[in-house]
Amino acid sequence: MALSQTLAELQSKVGTEIHTSNWEPITQEMINEFGKATRDMQWIHVDPERAASESPFKTTIAHGYFTLSLYPMLRGLVDESKPLFPGVKNVINYGINKLRFPGPVPAGSRIKAHCELMSAEEVKGSIELIEKYTVEVEGQDRPACMAECVMRLYF
Repeated sequence: MALSQTLAELQSKVGTEIHTSNWEPITQEMINEFGKATRDMQWIHVDPERAASESPFKTTIAHGYFTLSLYPMLRGLVDESKPLFPGVKNVINYGINKLRFPGPVPAGSRIKAHCELMSAEEVKGSIELIEKYTVEVEGQDRPACMAECVMRLYF
C-alpha cells in the first residue's frame, strides 16, 4: 500500500481507538529485570516483603517507565511477521508529547493497552502518527499510564 493510501486511511480514523492489545501479565521477575537493566532497584519495585508492610499498595509495583516501555510490544510494533500496515518498512518511535502515571501496576496483575489515533500527517516522506496510549490494569478504575506517543512510518 502506498504512503498516500495509508495516510488517507489513517486520517479517516483520527479520534477512534485503532488498537487494543491482549491482556499481558506483569510478573515480579519482569519488574526485577527492568530494575536491573535501568539500575532502579528501589524497594517499592523489587522488595516484596518491605512493600507488603510499608507500601500504600501492599505489594511491589512496576516502574512507570517499564509500563511505558511496553508500548511497542502491546501496540504490535515489534512482530516483523505482522507489519502494522502493508508497505511500511520501518516504524520509528519518535517521542512522547505528554506522559502521566495515574495508577500503579501491582506485581502479578495484568495490563491491556488501548491506542486512540490522535493525528496522522505526512512528514518528510513518512507518516507521523500521534496515538494516545492508555494502559488499563485489570480490576482497577484508574489507568496506569497515559501517553501521547509519536511514531513515524517509513515506506
